[in-house]
Amino acid sequence: MTVLAHLWDRVTGTQPVPPEWLVAVSAAAALVVVLQETAWRLSRNIITIAHEGGHALVSVLSGRRLDGIRLHSDTSGVTYSRGKATGPGVVLTAAAGYVTPSLLGLGAAWLLVAGHVTAMLWLALALLAATFLAIRNAYGVLAVLATAAIVFAVSYYADARIQAGFAYLAAWFLLLGSIRPVIELQRRRRRGGAQRSDADQLARLTGVPGGLWVTVFALVSLVALLAGARWLIPNGLHWPHWHPPGS
Repeated sequence: MTVLAHLWDRVTGTQPVPPEWLVAVSAAAALVVVLQETAWRLSRNIITIAHEGGHALVSVLSGRRLDGIRLHSDTSGVTYSRGKATGPGVVLTAAAGYVTPSLLGLGAAWLLVAGHVTAMLWLALALLAATFLAIRNAYGVLAVLATAAIVFAVSYYADARIQAGFAYLAAWFLLLGSIRPVIELQRRRRRGGAQRSDADQLARLTGVPGGLWVTVFALVSLVALLAGARWLIPNGLHWPHWHPPGS
């Protein structure tokens, strides 16, 4: 019981806000990972896990039957669920994928600004564990387990500063990394290679053009990034104030 109590105190306790330089370095590192092709190809698996996990969660919440998730080595993925072929449930399920990474990043930013670094990392572990239960292929198992192992090692063995740097890096990566797949999606659509994409499935389900759904995905990601940045940057973002001439 003493061990469990100690663990509970670690998870629920608060940690001091890290120094400004650590927040800045984590943001810069996340941006480099998103923009650098080799780093992105590897790290994009994390975005895919969040994407497919979003599909899976919303499918269950909307009353559909989840059959499983498959993650592929090209960083693509697919979530299988059964239920009505039309209606709000299938629309919400299809719409959830591209917005989930940015919403997770926003939630992570909210926890971090409240000082709950360890809680954020352990919540990430819980979400990875739930996703693992739905995985149905070997590569997916490897990808989720590898991600969970890294998060666990940092959250359990690392000191407070390393935990904070890792947590901020993860939050920034989710916020920044959620935008690039939307851009890639629209590029594929322009080349005619994404007829089965979430946006085109939503177009067939709702009659709303796929390009408009891509715009919705992009707006959600951008708003989440701006809101998350406002929380993560120490003392908030100081927006310039406009004063009318002669005031």
